[in-house]
Amino acid sequence: MSFARVRALVVVGVLAVAALVFVVVALVRDSQRDLASGSDCPAGAPLADVRLPDDPAEVTVKVLNGTSKSGLAEQVTEQFRNRRFTVEEPAKSKTKFKGVAEIRFGPEAVGKAQLLRAYFLAQSEMVYSPKRKGATIEIVLGNEFQQLATTTEVNQSLVQVGEPTLPPGACLKPVEAKAEKTEDAG
Repeated sequence: MSFARVRALVVVGVLAVAALVFVVVALVRDSQRDLASGSDCPAGAPLADVRLPDDPAEVTVKVLNGTSKSGLAEQVTEQFRNRRFTVEEPAKSKTKFKGVAEIRFGPEAVGKAQLLRAYFLAQSEMVYSPKRKGATIEIVLGNEFQQLATTTEVNQSLVQVGEPTLPPGACLKPVEAKAEKTEDAG
């Protein structure tokens, strides 16, 4: 073996060892490890689920009519049902709303509310309540509401609004791995 080949192998070996040391140091000093597991969370802080749903059927919606237009909540509820959302019975809001829509949600529905925000082209008011229980999202339709966005518009709106962010005072809910389906060979 020539001296040039030995020298090349030594250089490659040193680079490989340096890369390995760099990776180990980066993993040991990772400051975000506790953030992902939720272990750095203060006691009593709500755990927020910021994941966008894979399927609209994972999102439960209750539409409230905050206008004087009769039957609006029923129409929009049917539109959400046709788009594969899980819907609850529509109702009349106790208060009138002037804007496009108000989306009310709690810690369990942060990512899901972000998806619904896209259906209103990010023109809705997001109302987060840390004490709100359950994953059902209430939508109060306002006087400025005209129609839900199309699928293409929703996708474009999701790109514009970006990933869901952690609400103030909340901690990241640990992600549970989905159980993989296994088939018995017997």
